[in-house]
Amino acid sequence: MASTDYKFEGWMGLEPKAAEGNMVWQEFEPKPWEETDIDIKITHCGICGSDMHTLRSGWGPTNYPCCVGHEIVGVAVRVGSKVEGGIKVGDRVGVGAQSESCMGRNGDCEACASGLEQYCPKSMVGTYNGVYANGGKSYGGYATYNRVPSRFAVKIPDAIPSAVAAPMLCGGITTYSPLKHFGCGPGKRVGIIGVGGLGHFGIMFAKALGADKVVAISRKGNKREDALKLGADAYIATDEDSEWAQKNSRSLDLIISTVSSSKMPITDYVQLLDRDGAFVQLGVPEDGSLSIPAPALIFKRVKFSGSLVGSPSEIREMLQLAAEKNVRTWVEERPMKDANTAIVDMDAGKARFRYVLCNEQ
Repeated sequence: MASTDYKFEGWMGLEPKAAEGNMVWQEFEPKPWEETDIDIKITHCGICGSDMHTLRSGWGPTNYPCCVGHEIVGVAVRVGSKVEGGIKVGDRVGVGAQSESCMGRNGDCEACASGLEQYCPKSMVGTYNGVYANGGKSYGGYATYNRVPSRFAVKIPDAIPSAVAAPMLCGGITTYSPLKHFGCGPGKRVGIIGVGGLGHFGIMFAKALGADKVVAISRKGNKREDALKLGADAYIATDEDSEWAQKNSRSLDLIISTVSSSKMPITDYVQLLDRDGAFVQLGVPEDGSLSIPAPALIFKRVKFSGSLVGSPSEIREMLQLAAEKNVRTWVEERPMKDANTAIVDMDAGKARFRYVLCNEQ
């Protein structure tokens, strides 16, 4: 590999206690360079719930040392001779939760050929805690630099500031992709369960896509004002009205659930759907599986589904819509040096609604 005059350094989780604010700053070896790669000097990286799950090995054993962060924005400082997407040195680019698939490697699968790389059955490599086809480990964005295959880097539209764009690359696209796929638009009534990092995007993108009615659903009433400011037309606080499910029965066509608990009242949520409605689960519970009584689906021909991040082409489409409709992440910037404090605050639910780590330039 050609030598570079910069170092890849970042906040490393070395064991599950890292999630409690015990990450360690150290140097790491990025994936071996290929001419399809780019190196990004990171300016901003959003903090995502997935980072916490991974740091504490909540979704299975993490391959430590692990540098998390998959909402990366920065400047391309090195560009291979075979890069895709017309990326040049100096371009402002972003990387989301996925950084490699089988595309272009060993005969494209149907998912990759269809522009749905996130569902690649052969090789869905995460931007961190993954292993590339060339054997290199993937390290994320709580760092100074990131090396990534250019197919999974997207240019950031000039209209969107970097700190605003970063959380869209995972949090934003994770809600945009199912909203688009399940037909959110004029005539649709959409419910968003959970008013947090993902949920606040769900509300804004449902409105940006033209939904007739957007309902925010949370346990407590303390996020009502924020939800209405984000564009929700109504708000349901499930802990504060024992008859919420009956009162709002058959009032929605599509529900996007951003919460990660197996204990949610899923049958009550499905009661809110009209005939042929769809319930789409985004959060992955660490505490068990989701169960739903068959009649809840059968008697209204309800679809029970899930959705995983988004492909590079979907991310570009979402960023274009965000630029046009002035969708703006609610973001609080934190210095990269304070990452350990920021992840503890994030885990405690203090973010309104997304923290973004910023490298001092």
